[in-house]
Amino acid sequence: MAHPQHTATAVVLTALPVEYDAVAAHLTDPEEEVHRDGTRVDVGRLDGTAWRVAVAELGEGALNTAAIATQLVDWLRPEVLLFVGVAGGLRKDLEIGDVVVGTKVYAIQGGKQTPEGFHTRPEVWHGSHRLVQAARSALRELKDVRAHRKPIAVGDVVLADDRSAIAEFIRQHYNDAYAIEMEGSGASHAALINGGLDALVIRGISDHADARKAEADASGSQELAATQAARVAVAVLRKQQPRGSADAKEGPHADGGAAYGGDHIDFRGGVFHGPVTGKRDERRG
Repeated sequence: MAHPQHTATAVVLTALPVEYDAVAAHLTDPEEEVHRDGTRVDVGRLDGTAWRVAVAELGEGALNTAAIATQLVDWLRPEVLLFVGVAGGLRKDLEIGDVVVGTKVYAIQGGKQTPEGFHTRPEVWHGSHRLVQAARSALRELKDVRAHRKPIAVGDVVLADDRSAIAEFIRQHYNDAYAIEMEGSGASHAALINGGLDALVIRGISDHADARKAEADASGSQELAATQAARVAVAVLRKQQPRGSADAKEGPHADGGAAYGGDHIDFRGGVFHGPVTGKRDERRG
């Protein structure tokens, strides 16, 4: 069977081996590629799509993620950047294996300490509209995935105490966040500074960010959460085909331009210093 021509690259970032394995399981004919500075990715195709998918295991932390993600973007020139992995749940209605698609990503630890107390100075990145819309559509078809389109909190902390000061801080200042993790802000910022690249953070819930975290991890919750998050990520890529590919379901004027009938001259985005003359070619009939 002929495969679609691979027209664009999607980079999928992970932090943990269990996350990497869950994503890599969806690739066909993966091959390892190595950046000149040593960063390694497995690159394969996503069957039935025009995507060339590169998956990387970066380790933990937002700073590390931002640095390596920027390197990967410069090297692989992707159209899409995803971070896929596990997270702690911050809401009582969440279940192990639920998936949170990050409509927003908060970096929670910025602020100013004063004698009157700590004043938050939050940073926020919105998930790509294009990818959030693709996720909403894809999730309507994944009937066996409990998914939430909600904000995600990111901090340099593994939260395993829901009665701690930082847990209360999140409830007070980021009360719409559904999950907490450690890398999403780094990936989101790397996408922003690299030309506003389409980016999305997708997290499977592996624990409830409480004292039972170790018990949940030991039960295999991370494997379940990573598997579900990877399924959603793949569904998003299948739904949002590369721009310009034969399978892209965008209108003929995806850039928002107007449609014209007959001869026309399109001056949008042009700057002209002097008169412009259009001449009809009678040979066209």
